[in-house]
Amino acid sequence: MATDPAHRQSRSDALRASDAERDATAKLLATALSEGRLGLEEYEQRLTEAMSARTRGELVPLTADLPVERSTTESAPAKKKDDSGWREYLNEWRTWAGGAVIMVGIWGVTSVLSGSFNYFWPAIPLAIWGVILIAGLFWPDEEGKDDEDEEDEDEDDTGDTGDTKKGDGWWG
Repeated sequence: MATDPAHRQSRSDALRASDAERDATAKLLATALSEGRLGLEEYEQRLTEAMSARTRGELVPLTADLPVERSTTESAPAKKKDDSGWREYLNEWRTWAGGAVIMVGIWGVTSVLSGSFNYFWPAIPLAIWGVILIAGLFWPDEEGKDDEDEEDEDEDDTGDTGDTKKGDGWWG
């Protein structure tokens, strides 16, 4: 009888409600209010009951008659993840622009101090850097690459990783 689903449900309802569960119920109620599913008075009543609930079972009836739209909650994080990739890419261009300002500033100061316009050397590193950033659109970084793959790449044909540790020498 202890494995009966109804018994497990009632046992779960008797557990103490956490702050996170009360907050989740409050968010669901706020969504219902903003969609017009609840009036202000009913929202305030349910919100008060949610915040004073002691068990999970007391939270269930507060949202039982409200729809739970999983599609909107699942699509929002996916969109945010897509936006973060573009945001990261644009941040790389912002860094490029900062580097451009610094290099052109150095070129300008040295040109003024020498009394004539020097060769515009910032064009070379800025062009190379820009080409690398544009290439990143066509060849993005591999995501999900784990540490084992990186260790395998470090091994030579004999399987020896060598005595060099990360951080040894001027390169690492």
